[in-house]
Amino acid sequence: MPRRNQRLESACVFCGSSDEADPAFLAAARAVGKALADSRIRLVYGGGGVGLMGAVARSAHEAGGEVLGIIPTFLVGAERALETVEHIIVDNMHERKMLMFQRSDGFVILPGGIGTLEEVVELLSWLRLGLHAKPVVFYNPRNFWDPLFKLFQHTVDERLTPPEFMDAWVSVDRPQDVVAALLDRGRERYPSEAAVGRRG
Repeated sequence: MPRRNQRLESACVFCGSSDEADPAFLAAARAVGKALADSRIRLVYGGGGVGLMGAVARSAHEAGGEVLGIIPTFLVGAERALETVEHIIVDNMHERKMLMFQRSDGFVILPGGIGTLEEVVELLSWLRLGLHAKPVVFYNPRNFWDPLFKLFQHTVDERLTPPEFMDAWVSVDRPQDVVAALLDRGRERYPSEAAVGRRG
């Protein structure tokens, strides 16, 4: 089990908030939540109790993991904020995303809708601009994210994005591989404690 003073101490999970999601996606979210808890990696997430978001948080909490939900005031009711875990309530979506970024050492992307897409594109854009070097891992069941990856490749082919952008993340097909990929990517991104600052 990783030591508590490891560099990658927290991971933000971006994912869908729909209760209508494929049950296999919900089961995978629960598996990822438990794996984060078992690895003593704090879960940072959008604060809701619905969909994959609720599934990953409940699972991490039930497994004894640390969980931090960050949610804007106007979504507390709509996304049924999970009262059993620590929460920070913010004023708007911009503040939510920035705080999630600041409180996380790495990112896991599970299946999601337009909100998840917005979060992912901004996160990868910041990485492309050199604003961070935090590891990003996609869980890609049934090639869920392949259309997005193809769009990214299209921008590379059209010489609008540099080719090295396609190495900005890793993708795994099984939920049990998510945490290992995150930690491996973290070791690549953070070769030594001395080279990087601590989490804010």
